[in-house]
Amino acid sequence: MTPLVVVLSSPSGGGKTTITRRVVAERSDVGYSVSATTRPARAGEVDGREYHFLGPEEFERRVQAGEFLEHAVYNGQRYGTLVSEVRRAVQSGRHVLLDIEVVGARLVRDRFPDAVLIFVVPPSGAELAARLRARGTEGEDAVAARLEQSLEELAAAVEYDFVVVNDDLELAVRAVHAILEAEARRTSRQRDVTILLARLRTEVAAELERASGDH
Repeated sequence: MTPLVVVLSSPSGGGKTTITRRVVAERSDVGYSVSATTRPARAGEVDGREYHFLGPEEFERRVQAGEFLEHAVYNGQRYGTLVSEVRRAVQSGRHVLLDIEVVGARLVRDRFPDAVLIFVVPPSGAELAARLRARGTEGEDAVAARLEQSLEELAAAVEYDFVVVNDDLELAVRAVHAILEAEARRTSRQRDVTILLARLRTEVAAELERASGDH
């Protein structure tokens, strides 16, 4: 199996992080790349689990040291994918899931043209706004800013390979599982498929010869 680099993006409140966690928890062949960010941790978040929480100076130091696969600014905070996180998952032979924004996804595709990009969308604008307000962590001005940002992100969804509607979480998670299964079985991703097909042709030719000799 050739490990896949899989990107999940969505507008804030779309559900990409929840789906990513579920998929990682349910599959032994998938690893999760924990992103780094300069934003403060929210209640209940743990450094190294939800994000690597870095100060602005430390984040910039790592940028200059070339430690990021991609990095971008989102809502005034910096986010990035550490090369070490991706390498850790891929070297273990597992697919790696990246929970990142649109700008970062574009950079990943530049670096990994075979990456699988999945965009998660809410069932409606009203539902997206309701999810943002339900967090209770931001005021109405911040919610409005996130909704404005989501307009740009939704416009970029056509750049992705797949769009998954997160109306029913269970169905959305199953859809991502199905995408992983299908992509992993692409002929171009199977290293031994040429050998397999050559062996099968030889065996079929032998069976044909045997069948012809029986007549």
